[in-house]
Amino acid sequence: MSYSFGFIGTGNMGAALAQAVSKMLLSNQIVLTDYFSEKAQALADILHCDNSDNITVARESEFIFLGVKPHNMANTLKEIQSVLKLRPTPPVLISMAAGLTIDQLEVMAGGRYPIIRIMPNTAVAEGEGVILYTYNNHVTQTQLSDFSSALSKAGVLARLDESLIDAGTAIAGCGPAFTYMFIDALADGGVACGLSRNDALAFATQTIKGAAHMIAITDKHPEQLKNEVCSPGGSTIQGVKALEDGALRATCMNAVMAAYQKNKDLKKS
Repeated sequence: MSYSFGFIGTGNMGAALAQAVSKMLLSNQIVLTDYFSEKAQALADILHCDNSDNITVARESEFIFLGVKPHNMANTLKEIQSVLKLRPTPPVLISMAAGLTIDQLEVMAGGRYPIIRIMPNTAVAEGEGVILYTYNNHVTQTQLSDFSSALSKAGVLARLDESLIDAGTAIAGCGPAFTYMFIDALADGGVACGLSRNDALAFATQTIKGAAHMIAITDKHPEQLKNEVCSPGGSTIQGVKALEDGALRATCMNAVMAAYQKNKDLKKS
């Protein structure tokens, strides 16, 4: 086998995963391809790995990351079906397409291949991401170990039952966008109060980072940590009241639930 990991699709998510994998593998073990070849070439230059085409990736990679949109998955797999069938040892197909189940992927691929379904977020490129995963019974323990090892520098890997992947994605996959919006809103508030844009954004970013770290390293519930910051009659509790008046909790819950519903709807399209 020429390559350990091949990436079909080097958009934001595919590129982030390729960067994570490149921290654990030699550059000659990785090959990239994208519909926009210049995009794959630019990333290949950074990672010092090969840039090729879908057929080569399908023929010569032990693990194949399918970084294409859900509505493009069927056509992508149809293109490489004949190559996959000719292989003496089937590759492991790794899909990051939201909403597409393992059963659907098997039908699209035209065979019962080892399939790992993942839902990552872009922070994997910096080693601070979350990768939710599930797999079918054709994946061996050795393959699973190799997969986990290659992504060990990506952040947290968490196995979920496939029935929970869509729910997990609504937090781990979509949550970064929600968090960026909150950080931006905090910064806007600081600007409204007279801070420079750069200072407000820096303070908001570090505050969110520090708050997340406190949750991660303590056994305290977020509610308890919040209460410890709210002095009686102080400014923080007045800000908390403003957030409650604006239905922050309900709005965040609704955002996660809306994303979850969209993931479920993708299965029907």
